Amino acid sequence: MITLILGQVPPWVWGLAIALLAVACFVIWLVSRFIVVGNPSELLVISGKKTEGRGYRTLIGGRTLRIPVIEKVDRLSLRNMQVGLEVKAQAGGGTMIPITVTGVANVKISSEPDTRGNAIERFLGHPPTAMQLVARETLEGGLRAVIGKMTPEEIVEDRDKFVATVMNEVNDDFRKLGMLIDSVNIQNVHDEDQYLESIARKASAQVRASARKYEAERKAEADIKEAEFQAHARTAQAEREAEARTSEAAGHQKSEEARLAAEKAIADADNALRIRKAELAAQAELKEAEWQRAAAEAEEARLVATQIKQANVARDVAKAKAEGVAATVLEEGKARAAAIEQIGRAIEQHPDALKVMLAEMLPDVVRELTKTVSGVNLGNVTVIDGGSGQAVAGAALSRARMLSESLATLEGVLGIDMRSLTKAIAANITGNGGEAAGHTQTKPSPSSGDGH
Repeated sequence: MITLILGQVPPWVWGLAIALLAVACFVIWLVSRFIVVGNPSELLVISGKKTEGRGYRTLIGGRTLRIPVIEKVDRLSLRNMQVGLEVKAQAGGGTMIPITVTGVANVKISSEPDTRGNAIERFLGHPPTAMQLVARETLEGGLRAVIGKMTPEEIVEDRDKFVATVMNEVNDDFRKLGMLIDSVNIQNVHDEDQYLESIARKASAQVRASARKYEAERKAEADIKEAEFQAHARTAQAEREAEARTSEAAGHQKSEEARLAAEKAIADADNALRIRKAELAAQAELKEAEWQRAAAEAEEARLVATQIKQANVARDVAKAKAEGVAATVLEEGKARAAAIEQIGRAIEQHPDALKVMLAEMLPDVVRELTKTVSGVNLGNVTVIDGGSGQAVAGAALSRARMLSESLATLEGVLGIDMRSLTKAIAANITGNGGEAAGHTQTKPSPSSGDGH
């Protein structure tokens, strides 16, 4: 189908397309002749036209226009160039020992605007080997100068200082060449007299001694740190145990305080309950006492009312009885007064009647007197006689003496001679009353002497 379509295209169309393609190719070629494109790792030097007082201009990376035939473009590589170094020179410091130093240096064309003009002037159009040769000779000269200033020990022991000294030595020369030293690596330093080997062995021994010392110091430090760590661990463990014991003691104390508080609360509650019970009991007793007092007052009121009634009744009864007794006593008194009056008149008419009355009353009086003696109970009486026999007789006559003393007392009270009265009464009974009466006399009362 494509072939069919191409076969239908007119010939003049094909001619026109070819002409356009040729023009495009020519334009591209022409532009490429006018435009220059530079890489970042190369320095383009466009010469042929004077610019800023110089007959060239430079470009690192990017693109620029150039005039064909009038301007020419050259290129300088900015990549590193490795330069081998081998220098044999006498060391300084008074030793004058020939030593050989081998190494490698990395150099390149400087891209700084101030110094790359020097490289353009010296190395433009030369091969890289020429630049390497110049760089190597410059570095070897600097190495010889530095070796002559330093002792073998300094060169061996402090390579960084040696390299820094070499770079400082050749830095100005390289700036003049428009080049830059990236790095210098010293690979080997040796001598034919094995002086450096002896230094190396000495240094090795010192290094080994230092290593052993360092190792011993590190081991001692490790042991110290281990001991300190263990001490800290033991201290921390002791502190944790102390904190645990403190916490446990605090827990026990809190539990004990809680228990004591609970017991105190229970005791307070019990005390409050007992106090409340006592108060309630006191109130109950008080109410009971009030109730009993009220009951007693009621009972007392009832009893008072009853007793008053009973007292009134008893009073009325006693009054009636008293009035009856008083009437009886009055009548008896009247009767006794009448009897006494009659007895008095009879005594006045018959004086011996008094004696007869007294004689009738004598048995009763004697009976009453003997009652006083009969009331004395002597029990068993033991009489102790001194041999005269009077003690027994005195004991036998003691009662008779008591009776005689009683009769004498009666005679003193009544003022009557009991013996004479007895004889008179007996004479009257036998018919001799007149004779006996003439001998009877009245014993004066003990109080007659007083004149009453």
